[in-house]
Amino acid sequence: MLDAATKALSQILSPPMRSILWKSVGLALAMIVVAAIVLQRGLSWLAGSGEVWAETMVGSDYHTLINILAWIVSIAAGLGIVVGAVFLMPAITSLVASVFVDDVADIVERQHYPAEMPGKALPVGLAIVEGSKTALLTVLVYLIALPFVFIAGAGFIVFFIATAWLLGREYFELAAMRFRDPEEAKLMRKQNSATIFTAGLFIAAFVSIPVVNLATPLFGMAFMVHMHKRLSGPRPELLEPMKRTSVPTV
Repeated sequence: MLDAATKALSQILSPPMRSILWKSVGLALAMIVVAAIVLQRGLSWLAGSGEVWAETMVGSDYHTLINILAWIVSIAAGLGIVVGAVFLMPAITSLVASVFVDDVADIVERQHYPAEMPGKALPVGLAIVEGSKTALLTVLVYLIALPFVFIAGAGFIVFFIATAWLLGREYFELAAMRFRDPEEAKLMRKQNSATIFTAGLFIAAFVSIPVVNLATPLFGMAFMVHMHKRLSGPRPELLEPMKRTSVPTV
């Protein structure tokens, strides 16, 4: 696993990967800005119009409490871009990964597994649907875990574990679906859940590093291509015909 992570890291800045890296970073930044602006506008509404609506609903007896909540939300709205970038980064990288999954996998397979048949490109619709499902699930899990942030920092541990599970799950399935149908890929992930979760911890650590985490789609996908190869074991049917043609013995 360490070897797979090292190979993935070393390949991120390689010449074949650089154009994908810049496109991936650009798309991730654009999505972060849009998501953060939406979040900031929503929080601003809660701090303004939402305060009036809440007081109308519950009555003036809770005026002080509502004012305190509005003040907290106002601060959060002011930090909307920062909050959005941190909170939504794993979800955004899931969507970005679905766009560049085959580009990254092709480079990894050509460099490290030249004797094997390359995987088949995923249909764009399928890749985006899988990425979108993971992104939505990530946001849902984070919303559930958010209250734990206020319990002695336990929320950050919950976030880290949830990120490891979610991103490990997505990147592995994307890598596996280049060689297997979706159901078979999901079954393989379940059969190796402990190993894939552990691998997901590497991706969770990577996505936790500011700025560097913009390259998460490249690292996560390259890493899981290696992991899928290792978990699959030798598969003679994937060898190129010339490579697996036996030489007659005399």
